[in-house]
Amino acid sequence: MHRNNHTLNEDASSRRIGLAFFLNLGFTIIEFVGGLLTNSTAIMADAVHDLGDSVSIGSAWLLNRWGGKTADSSFTYGYRRLSLFGALFNGLVLLIGSVWVLSKAIPRLANPEMPVTEGMMALAVFGVGVNGYAAYRLSHGTSLNERVLNWHLLEDVLGWLAVLIVALVLHFVELPILDPLLSIGFTLFILSNVIKNLWVTAKLFFQGVPDKEMWDEINKVLLEVPGVSDVHHLHLWSLDGEHHVLTVHIVLDGNSIDIARHQKLKGEMADKLEKYQLQHTTIEFELSEELCRDQIDK
Repeated sequence: MHRNNHTLNEDASSRRIGLAFFLNLGFTIIEFVGGLLTNSTAIMADAVHDLGDSVSIGSAWLLNRWGGKTADSSFTYGYRRLSLFGALFNGLVLLIGSVWVLSKAIPRLANPEMPVTEGMMALAVFGVGVNGYAAYRLSHGTSLNERVLNWHLLEDVLGWLAVLIVALVLHFVELPILDPLLSIGFTLFILSNVIKNLWVTAKLFFQGVPDKEMWDEINKVLLEVPGVSDVHHLHLWSLDGEHHVLTVHIVLDGNSIDIARHQKLKGEMADKLEKYQLQHTTIEFELSEELCRDQIDK
């Protein structure tokens, strides 16, 4: 029964994320067309942001379906690292799109053009409605994917509220420079987050330590286990930013170890490492006078 409930929850999560994806993608297409028709760089900037969100939601949807596949002989750690590729791709899409928006918006500061305010207001109201509904649907979910994507959509709602406010001001006051200023400000905000996330994602993609403090703590707690004289080749990396992998060589006191001591050490180390919720753990024991077979890389 527990397994059936888990499967039903995953199916419901997949449906919610899929609905959010199609809503977001459909509206993104409308945004690009509307941005051209209304002559608004602010709407184009939001369209680029929503395109990035569509990629994020789409990759999250696919990974929600594929990422849980069991490991096989081709992918012995499973398929979770696909999410890192999706995050890298999403970041690059946003980076290219943001540079394109800036190339259109900055020249307009010298010669601003008045956008079609009625169209801006209509798109802004539509944007608040579509993104608000998608966020509401995802708010019913409990998975990490859904919670993260929900925040993305709430950011979109706030972005469209900003567009709506600017459109209302422009409707009554002729200040066309507000449109490129809003698009530049919004794009710079997106770029700051994109660059930060790209660095974090690239670090994980190239198997950097996901959390240096965690690495230091693990090294410390393993050295505190009675009978351990040294710890080396401690490698901590992440499959997807949430599920971490640990491999380590443990040097034991003395030149022999019996089965009882071996089992006791394994139990103590399992207790020490439990709070870190590691997905995969590989520990190799070495005796004090034993030559490490990976010594060349030490």
